[in-house]
Amino acid sequence: MKYIDEYREPALVERLLRQIHREMDMIARPVGIMEVCGTHTMAISRCALRDLLPGPLRLISGPGCPVCVTSVEDVDRALAFAGIGNVMFITFGDMLRVPGTERVTLQRLRADGCDVRIISSPRACLSLAERNPGKNIIFMGIGFETTAPAVASLILTASARGLQNLSVFSVHKVIPPAMKMLLDDPVLCLDGFLCPGHVSIVIGGAAYGFIPGAGAAAVIAGFEPVDVLEGIMMILRQIRTGERKVEIQYARAVREEGNPRAREIMYSVFEPCDASWRGLGVIEASGLALSDKFRTFDARRRFPLPEIRSKEEPGCACGSILKGVMTPGECPLFEVRCTPEDPLGPCMVSSEGTCAASYTYRRGR
Repeated sequence: MKYIDEYREPALVERLLRQIHREMDMIARPVGIMEVCGTHTMAISRCALRDLLPGPLRLISGPGCPVCVTSVEDVDRALAFAGIGNVMFITFGDMLRVPGTERVTLQRLRADGCDVRIISSPRACLSLAERNPGKNIIFMGIGFETTAPAVASLILTASARGLQNLSVFSVHKVIPPAMKMLLDDPVLCLDGFLCPGHVSIVIGGAAYGFIPGAGAAAVIAGFEPVDVLEGIMMILRQIRTGERKVEIQYARAVREEGNPRAREIMYSVFEPCDASWRGLGVIEASGLALSDKFRTFDARRRFPLPEIRSKEEPGCACGSILKGVMTPGECPLFEVRCTPEDPLGPCMVSSEGTCAASYTYRRGR
């Protein structure tokens, strides 16, 4: 606990805030910094960091929550898979309450008798498949580079054990292509990225080389108040000096080369594919599909679905919030018709969602 407390030290927080204010005074213009990590989003809201920063400094929450960026089409596909007879559909907890078309959820399907189960680790699928040989086990693989290696390991183990009743519905995504798209958006005018800590443990600092190449700053930061503020200060220093580069503030966990073994496992099973992101549309090479070698474990190939016609919840601004062009408070449904108890969009469902963070930690709550 003492180790973590070092990154919550009030005196250090105050010192960093003074440095940030001085840097902004010297820059003397508005600055926009985007975080693309749900844990950063929650930390910034929980610690009320926006309230402590200079007014011209905008912290923008981007598409850092993998549940939130899952398209409504993929949510509807998950619902369709869960409704197939003799299927046990397995997913992580946050997906249970994400609404698809007509506000149908996996939670509702489970209440209606479908076999929908929640796990905390992909490895749990192995024992479920072995204990239920007469059932088709479909696991919804969701997440960025942080969780994809574990799902790849699951498939490698299932293949080695000869499990024939396990398949994966992959909606995995990789974060750099989305960051490239956002960097090119003239509406956002981003000066820098607070790069995700967990993802960067796997992909390393080298993966963000395109950011300084485009004239923006990049700092990989941890999740405590000191981490986030130091990361912001490092970005501002780059902007002031004109020296754009990728820096690692979260050096206690992230290396420049990342985790080559994790990437090797991931790409031994998955291959890049185009993927649909909620709010951002289809982004080239931003998804992970099972390679032909493991096609027998691909739920999309094993259980072809009929055409699904999907539509967004009318008035829901999750897409614009994920893109950073709106804040939760600017959505007319926020706190009125959309609450954590009765969410209309995934940003209010997920524990890492921007709307959930804003609702939970807003001033006065």
